[in-house]
Amino acid sequence: MKQFAVIGLGRFGSSLALTLARMGYDVLAVDTNEDKVNNIMDRVTHAVQVDAMDEQALRALGIRNFDVVIVAIGQDVQSNILVTVMLKDMGVKKVVSKAITELHGKVLERVGADKVIFPERDMGVRVAQALVSKNIMDQINLSPDYSIIEMTAPDGLFGKTLAEGALRVKHGVTVLAIRRGNDVIISPGAKQVVREGDVLVVVGRNNKLKDLEEK
Repeated sequence: MKQFAVIGLGRFGSSLALTLARMGYDVLAVDTNEDKVNNIMDRVTHAVQVDAMDEQALRALGIRNFDVVIVAIGQDVQSNILVTVMLKDMGVKKVVSKAITELHGKVLERVGADKVIFPERDMGVRVAQALVSKNIMDQINLSPDYSIIEMTAPDGLFGKTLAEGALRVKHGVTVLAIRRGNDVIISPGAKQVVREGDVLVVVGRNNKLKDLEEK
């Protein structure tokens, strides 16, 4: 099982650490603030009050042995960047760093972050998409070109099988699952009939998904 360490327990870091813990993963939560550490201590595997800028302290935690270390330090951009560099120098396998701006993200990539995330920007994108779309309920961006969306089934599909709806042929997208009330139909077959109220989980190119959403 993967082991995660989250450095920085602001809103994003705490939410991430708690979500990973609820999913059953071993999670080490780290922050300099004693109150933040105490607030999360009983809900993750380990929580410690440590200055992430203290290389020896991080080494003592065995940080290099974790599969993924997330640098979720918020407004202190300098610390965020320096901790990222330090972790890579220690030999951490995968460092995921939170960025505030595009420039900050570019710097993190240059200094060796394996993945850069933009929580505030990405949440803004998702909220905007939800506001302008009548059908899309949620969206996961897989890459700049591809996404998975969760959307209410378009009226034109009611009573049709997936084969008759021809989503792959007409729109170039694939239905991964159908959520129907409390039931989830995984990898639905071509003969699966779409009903009113169904929620489709669909993967495809963003432009194709947008075309489908507008139908």
